[in-house]
Amino acid sequence: MSNLNRGVAKVEVTLKWDPSPLGAAPHDLDLVAATYTSEGAGAAPDYLVHFDSRSPDGTITLDRQSRTGQGFGSDEEMTLELERLAPRYTRVVVGVVIQQRDGRRTFADITGPAVRVLEGYTELAEHDFSAVAGATAATFAEFTRDASGAWRFRTVLRGFDTDPQSFGSVMGDLA
Repeated sequence: MSNLNRGVAKVEVTLKWDPSPLGAAPHDLDLVAATYTSEGAGAAPDYLVHFDSRSPDGTITLDRQSRTGQGFGSDEEMTLELERLAPRYTRVVVGVVIQQRDGRRTFADITGPAVRVLEGYTELAEHDFSAVAGATAATFAEFTRDASGAWRFRTVLRGFDTDPQSFGSVMGDLA
């Protein structure tokens, strides 16, 4: 008997923000995806996709990356082909981290940050980060594989006060 509940298959994540004011250092936000083989708290991600990279098997790709927020539409775009992920992967967490090169910046310091999670034309989630305005990084999406092998989505907006180098190691914490 086949399973008619297909779950989430292929997702696009888009991130945008407004450029910093004229004469100010540019704001640089980055999408980050972490894959996990265990759902246990504190488990390290198997790999991270960020900063112009892709997963080793090509199932998660950063398709567009900006360092300034300039331009029309989305500044960063990531595609997650969950249905192609190897069966050993049970969880994927997606977040945003603010680069801290020119001093500490939080989401409150960034004008117009917004992220969308889409499956085809269906919007699964949208966030403006106002609920985590004092954070320097945040997770906003979690995908988990159920017993049938189908992927489930839940929105998980959680702020972190961490630097880009450390975000990957804490973004999957179950707190």
